[in-house]
Amino acid sequence: MGHALVTAGTSGLGKQVVKKFLEAGFNVTTTYHKNAEKAEAVQNEFQAYSHLLHIEQTDVTKKGDIVNLVNNAADVHGGVDYLINNAGPFVFERKKLLDYSDEEWHEMINGNLDAVFYLLKEILPHMRKQRFGRIINYGFQEANNASGWPYRAAFAAAKSGLVSLTKTIALEEAENQITSNMVCPGNIVGDMKEAEIEESRKMTDDKTPIGRPGTGEDIARAILYLCDQNSDMITGSIFEITGGIDVINRYR
Repeated sequence: MGHALVTAGTSGLGKQVVKKFLEAGFNVTTTYHKNAEKAEAVQNEFQAYSHLLHIEQTDVTKKGDIVNLVNNAADVHGGVDYLINNAGPFVFERKKLLDYSDEEWHEMINGNLDAVFYLLKEILPHMRKQRFGRIINYGFQEANNASGWPYRAAFAAAKSGLVSLTKTIALEEAENQITSNMVCPGNIVGDMKEAEIEESRKMTDDKTPIGRPGTGEDIARAILYLCDQNSDMITGSIFEITGGIDVINRYR
């Protein structure tokens, strides 16, 4: 079935992506940064798929860690066929650009943009050789418009740059049957990041036109569809998965 590399898949939005790939019979390599206990819990939770799942400790802001990750993943499951760039550091404190430290700025750029560059450098040669590959990047709501995001300057700048990179790779690698797309989650917060759609249907969200909160499964379903072999006509696209919130914003 192939091998999917899902960065930061032991928690948050990435966990449901890992689950969906495993349920579909794919080999999966995923990563965690510092929370080894969470990674162990995920390994236990998906024990039925232990032969398919490999978890690596990785700091995506470091090129050396990324090179080691891809090498180790290839040793276990072979070359990467599906690259899901879920990892992305985030500064939760709301502050203006001048209040960012140099370290915070570089962490945002390195983790959200540079990391994708280094992963692509390591993985694209394999995809080119086999003439197949699927690349999925994560943005933020309305990232395709390079919208300003007050108090999130560094993150927004990195992700807006990633929008352009997503489209450029789509054009450059189309001849190799490699697609490149981006998913932009809406307001998915707290436990809903790891939740399933069935759970959210028991809840209401009057801020979302569809009427329920978004979940990690909503994102995972979109990603699995984009990774299908017959989804090759979809490339260079930026998908808003917001339940209609982004549509409301356009008309305000």
